[in-house]
Amino acid sequence: MATLNGSPVGIADLQALALTNYGHFTTMVVEDGAVRGLALHLDRLVGDCRTVFGAELDPEWVRECVRREVRGFAGRCTARVTVFSPGLDLAAPEREASPCVLVTTRPAGGAGGPLRVQRLTYHRDAPAVKHVALFGQLRLRRAARLAGFDDVLFTGADGLVSEGCTWNVGFVDAAGTVVWPEADVLQGVTMRLLRSAHGRHVIAPVTDRLLRSMRAAFATNTAIGVRSVASVDDVVFRTDDPVVTALREAYAGVPLERLWAVSDK
Repeated sequence: MATLNGSPVGIADLQALALTNYGHFTTMVVEDGAVRGLALHLDRLVGDCRTVFGAELDPEWVRECVRREVRGFAGRCTARVTVFSPGLDLAAPEREASPCVLVTTRPAGGAGGPLRVQRLTYHRDAPAVKHVALFGQLRLRRAARLAGFDDVLFTGADGLVSEGCTWNVGFVDAAGTVVWPEADVLQGVTMRLLRSAHGRHVIAPVTDRLLRSMRAAFATNTAIGVRSVASVDDVVFRTDDPVVTALREAYAGVPLERLWAVSDK
């Protein structure tokens, strides 16, 4: 399903997005009309719209667009909110933007089993923005899967770990402290919620040596929550670590924020 500015979307409406592919997005899991970290998702969209288009985005209008798309869904679904401007194209990207809100939905999946990932060198363009230019990321995810891994973990030219293809990565050291990579990464909503929900967290440069000293690793994003990482290249981690289990439970306990009042649903 898909709606543009709250109304059914047609093929012609998506031409600019398909051919120019300039915009930004966020993805959220909707559970019976509520979202974990909704305020952070809306803040991301508003901030990225200023960065990408130099325009203001009304967060209440975004909420309304999501409500119109997910109304009638029972249980859980995944909603992606993509912001793009149909008037911008390859020939005139400097035109004044008129951002539109595209909301698409799909069934929500589970977290899945532990990941086996391969480190490959890559640095996302404008890493602080959750933008729609995914070619580089998906090219390396494809390469990792063709090599027999489940996904890819990015490192910079300096060898420091940064983030996964579409997820943040965290580690647990020997003392049980959660270590997040110090790098230019997208500040994921799930990661931000976890930092305030459970335990002791530090941010540090993750070298190969530090990575090999860790007892556990995990991936986080809205779709998977907290997912164990079984291995990075030849480095094997325990997948039943109590800290990762506690993080998963803490995330599940984060209060849901309603898209609308119960009386309005």
